[in-house]
Amino acid sequence: MEITYASPSSRNLLPSSTTTASRSTMPARPVKIITLHHPDTTYGSPGGFGSSSSSYSSSFWYDSLFSGVRGKIKRMTLIDWIEMFLPCFRWIRTYRWREYFQVDLMAGTTVGIMLVPQAMSYAKLAGLDPIYGLYSGFVPIFIYAIFGSSRQLAIGPVALVSLLVSNVLSKIADSSDALYTELAILLALMVGILECIMGLLKLGWLIRFISHSVISGFTTVSAIVIALTQAKYFLGYEIDRSSEIVPIIKSIIAGADQFSWPPFVMGPVILAMIQTMKFLGKSRKHLKFLRAMGPLTAVVLGTTFVKIYHSPSITLVGDIPQGIPGFSIPKSFQYATSLIPTAFLITGVAILESVGIAKALAAKNGYELYSNQELFGLGVANIFGSFFSAYPTTGSFSRSAVNHESGAKTGLSGIIAGIIMCCALMFLTPLFEYIPQCALAAIVISAVISLVDYEEAIFLWRVDKKDFLLWTITATTTLFLGIEIGVLVGVGVSLAFVIHESANPHIAVLGRLPGTTVYRNIEQYPEAYTYNGIVIVRIDAPIYFANISYIKDRLREYEVVIDKSARRGPEVERIYYVILEMAPVTYIDSSAVQALKDLHQEYKSRDIQIAISNPNREVLLTLSKSGVVELIGKEWYFVRVHDAVQVCLQHVQSITESPKASDPSHEGKASFFQRLLKQREEDLSVSELESGNKTNEPSDSMHIDPQLEPLLSRRS
Repeated sequence: MEITYASPSSRNLLPSSTTTASRSTMPARPVKIITLHHPDTTYGSPGGFGSSSSSYSSSFWYDSLFSGVRGKIKRMTLIDWIEMFLPCFRWIRTYRWREYFQVDLMAGTTVGIMLVPQAMSYAKLAGLDPIYGLYSGFVPIFIYAIFGSSRQLAIGPVALVSLLVSNVLSKIADSSDALYTELAILLALMVGILECIMGLLKLGWLIRFISHSVISGFTTVSAIVIALTQAKYFLGYEIDRSSEIVPIIKSIIAGADQFSWPPFVMGPVILAMIQTMKFLGKSRKHLKFLRAMGPLTAVVLGTTFVKIYHSPSITLVGDIPQGIPGFSIPKSFQYATSLIPTAFLITGVAILESVGIAKALAAKNGYELYSNQELFGLGVANIFGSFFSAYPTTGSFSRSAVNHESGAKTGLSGIIAGIIMCCALMFLTPLFEYIPQCALAAIVISAVISLVDYEEAIFLWRVDKKDFLLWTITATTTLFLGIEIGVLVGVGVSLAFVIHESANPHIAVLGRLPGTTVYRNIEQYPEAYTYNGIVIVRIDAPIYFANISYIKDRLREYEVVIDKSARRGPEVERIYYVILEMAPVTYIDSSAVQALKDLHQEYKSRDIQIAISNPNREVLLTLSKSGVVELIGKEWYFVRVHDAVQVCLQHVQSITESPKASDPSHEGKASFFQRLLKQREEDLSVSELESGNKTNEPSDSMHIDPQLEPLLSRRS
């Protein structure tokens, strides 16, 4: 397709006499541009959204949403259906016994040995008897191995969820009451149901609106609170149970007269030993088994010390029931309403943390993981666990890392860890009676130390002050006002940032990079130059009701504020053309369409023409059905920014050269062969630029100044 400078639209910008003169005197060098294909709008009238347009729109959305699903279902085989409902079948049918079994056995045994003492510790943190921690590390593991899609994720009790359970249940019942335990089990059922619903409906994307800065600030402060709640086992006296730091500090100071030396010495010593073993296990490959052996070593040494010295000031775990849990249905459903916020919070932790860990492990081990299926697997594990006296469980950072580092290949490692827990419940519980509480507290503190993410705060301060502010707000409110308020404030501020960014999108003025037909942000590329009378604007976001006012204000600003330092082309005093680069615009709504119509009318009253560059199919379809394409004119829609610039530039040039057109002696000065040679030179220069073969060095046959714009007609 070829378009000359004298396109029909130029009549709206120039007086008729000027146009006639320019046509008769100026060389009509054709400008080659790529044709933009406009979508078919037979389904609806171009002037508005009638009933036929609505039916087309609904049909289009229906096809786009469900055609892919229908095609996927048709392609699925029997094996695909089995793998969808039982993800474990993926690794069972490809299991290599000689290659995988030994490493799975070692990894499962290691994680199982690590899980037993951790489960008891986390149950105490949740305000429950240690046996419920063992129950939570038993049935859910087997269920997750069947329905979970991750092959290395180790699930069970974790510190953060235990703190959340303790925080909400302590406001309803005393930890010594049977109601407290019943509510913890009921919470597991609610969390499981919520996770299954979100997994089936594929609603996990909702949690993406919570910034990582919020999660980091929340977990960092939660780790500090967890460590402080365990201080009572080191100090030897009771302190208030709270998720706020001020009541905990006051309680610690108030009970200082009850301080006891034996647990204060024993606890930190065991903690230092666990941390040392963890450090050696991480830093030296041949000692990596020490990382998993730390909790078990702490329990064994602590129990041995108590057996030998019989210190009365060191409290013990006490009697633990022997045997596997029986089937029972959760009770106390009348309290379900008060547990809903915590159920949502625990589900959010599962999505952000557990699914995140599972994805990372899947990428490292070379298999695909589906987030919604993983969420469904966690939900089923919690539902079945609640029928066997388990409180909410999710994926563990530390145990998953140990499982991966130990070489686990499949979910069989989880089944082996569950067998270890089963053996502990059936045969070893009498030995757990003499475990000192300070040893379990040391295990908890050692686990949560890694959650204190101060490095993230330093990184955010260096990279993004806004995210650092979000981290600080979340951490501060969680620390002083409690977990629920801290999370709500953090999420609220995070959403406010999202809304602000959406309502104030990035808009860039583009300029041409020298020697190319590429147009880029002039702030990012200072060497890029613009043209007099033309402003090229790129909108880097969908255009909808929330941001259209901001976009219009910026366009008006670019029309008035003109930086002439890096401009080229004909000398004009104002803007005649506004080119909108719409490649990044993925969506445009009816409010934005109406605003474009108003903007066009406003520009038309000031003799300014809008040109649209590279809109995608959906945006162009919306503009066509709403009549904006016809309103602006199809000839003002282009595939490339460069095409739009070529056309606009010739119109601007016609405006500046029209006074000279009345002087016939100007054209008469050049002979026929000189004009022909000059025209040939211009056409070759344009062709070289568009193909990318033009360099900044002049050729032997044509002495071309690389600083001159080849799109403009040269004067003799």
